[in-house]
Amino acid sequence: MRIWRTVIIVFALITFILIYQFFKPDGLTQQGQRAISIFALCLILWVTNVIPLAVTSLLAIALLPLLGVLDAKTAFSLFGNRAVFFILGAFILAAALMKSGLSTRLALFFLTRIKKTPQSLLLGVLFSSAFLAFWMPAHAVAAIMFPIILEIAHSLNLKPKESFYGKALFLSLAWGAIIGGVATFLGGARNPLAIGMLWEEFKLRIGFLEWIIAVVPIVFIMLLIAYAVIRIFFKIDIENITSAEEKLLDKINELGKTTRKEKAVGFIMAITIVCWMSLSNTIGLANIAILSAVSLFVFNIVSWKEIEEYVNWGIILMYGGAIALGFALDHSQAAEWLAQHALSSFKLTPFAFIILITLISKFLTEGISNAATVAILLPLGFGLAHSYDISPIIIVYAIAVPAGLAFSLPMGTPPNAICFASGYYRISDLIKAGILLNIISWIIFLVMVKFYWPMIGLNL
Repeated sequence: MRIWRTVIIVFALITFILIYQFFKPDGLTQQGQRAISIFALCLILWVTNVIPLAVTSLLAIALLPLLGVLDAKTAFSLFGNRAVFFILGAFILAAALMKSGLSTRLALFFLTRIKKTPQSLLLGVLFSSAFLAFWMPAHAVAAIMFPIILEIAHSLNLKPKESFYGKALFLSLAWGAIIGGVATFLGGARNPLAIGMLWEEFKLRIGFLEWIIAVVPIVFIMLLIAYAVIRIFFKIDIENITSAEEKLLDKINELGKTTRKEKAVGFIMAITIVCWMSLSNTIGLANIAILSAVSLFVFNIVSWKEIEEYVNWGIILMYGGAIALGFALDHSQAAEWLAQHALSSFKLTPFAFIILITLISKFLTEGISNAATVAILLPLGFGLAHSYDISPIIIVYAIAVPAGLAFSLPMGTPPNAICFASGYYRISDLIKAGILLNIISWIIFLVMVKFYWPMIGLNL
């Protein structure tokens, strides 16, 4: 493994040097050539993940001014992009939800309100995890609900890798969190990354409510499809869930009454969501997120020590670097050159181009971080947007949403990895059902692009 890591790093460096020294095609500026050399280096490191994603982004930030692609002031100022601070504020709010126990209480609340049948429990897990992923990162939802679902599985005496119902429960958790995670800017940081890159390159923005209107219908259709796929592949092999019901009630009793801290966090979160929906285009998503995060400390609801262990600082660093690299590719016209030469042999209609870019996004996100997928594809998509007369706003949706819908492999997204760690299903179980759901989700997305989006003003 150590030798393989060394080979990849050496290969990445050789690729970087070859492009930097010898790749000098007509029509590409010197800054563009150097931007592409940095992009190729980061692409290999992001895809293979031989060093942390955040470290690769820091490397990009350092190389951009060092090689003269951007001046140092511009390169490092992009780390202050509003999307980075929105992500920071969202992480702090999500951490407060988890630390206060409100997120666990909400999960149990939804699960105890369902009808007492095996089928309804599956639906409850699927929709509860999806709803929670509207308001916090999908991986956090999986982490919160995982021990609850594990206790349910134990209470029902479900045998790992043998019980079909056990497989269905954990896939409902994983897929619910994944699908719900694309509904808003809070379910995964890839969405804020995409809108941050949109702002830096075009000074265009997508509001919180605008995103919900465009994507949530896809989410609800996908949840129903996911339930149908789970039922097709994993038959229900238990008759009742009485013991699981008792376990859920025990967990609720353990929590006791709603605490002052939970109520305060819930109130601030509710106000924040309302402001995001109504004031995001005037005040700004990042400003609202930061002010809400600050209010948690002003009212002494949380302490910094409680919060910092929940905030993924690596993600924040990764996104700052990705935004800077995307800006550099556009500013140097490298993205436009790459995009035109990559697809110059294809004569595509705008919709055919969307079919192609969404398919590439779906394929990449199964093997690499969905954040890396956005960082890699979005500059190229922006480079081609003008050629196909497509709004860059549509490009953001077409890349960021499919990038969040990875169903087939554990490494595709954290909820898949967390639930696979339960040991209740094999990777073959995930792949068979996941491939079908991937295909259906791609088709549904394209149908919505073709018929629903024009109704809300997103025209190709």
